[in-house]
Amino acid sequence: MIILVLGGLFYRSIPGIIIISPLIYIYCKKKKDELIQKRKWQLNIEFRDGINSLSAALNAGYSAEHAFAQAVKDLRRMYPKGAMIINEFTYIVNRIQMNIAVEKALYDFGKRSHVEDIISFAEVFATAKRTGGDIMKIIRTTGSIISNKLEVKREIATLIAAKKFEANIMKIVPAGILCYLTVSSPDFLKPLYHNLFGNLVMSILLVVYAFTCHLIDKITAIEI
Repeated sequence: MIILVLGGLFYRSIPGIIIISPLIYIYCKKKKDELIQKRKWQLNIEFRDGINSLSAALNAGYSAEHAFAQAVKDLRRMYPKGAMIINEFTYIVNRIQMNIAVEKALYDFGKRSHVEDIISFAEVFATAKRTGGDIMKIIRTTGSIISNKLEVKREIATLIAAKKFEANIMKIVPAGILCYLTVSSPDFLKPLYHNLFGNLVMSILLVVYAFTCHLIDKITAIEI
């Protein structure tokens, strides 16, 4: 919808809207990437709680294989039904019951998640399981590292929240000015429409506008 509005503002013609229609794909991909980042952020938070539950189960004397089942029970008291970490840990428990090694099930979870902390934990966990390393220490260390990283990212997000809001306003301003001029002074912009030179100028402006919006998003993004 936003792309169609921009097409109308910059070209005022159906062919112009069709020309910029590929931007719809770019916009949808951008929104999809943002959703993925939000899900990864949430999964990282849930995973921190998950390994804390694992740590508690191991402290209670459960083996690594049975600790996941106990962690699921604990997580169900913390998160609503359908939470990502509950689904993932339940899947790990099911795979363990199918005689798949716990380190293999955990490693596959790491690969599916595409979250660096989970992948790193799975790799270290697998190594410790094979070599008889201190799994409890690994879990405590990982939980501490993830908590610290999440706290730093929260602080960064808080610090740039105002700037991000200003950046979003800046992205709206050019289109807002064009919309205002279209409504208040249509004759002022008339030379820029329905002719080759005008279409060329508006195309250049649209490219610059799109690139600026992309640059603003890159600057204010916080990678998970």
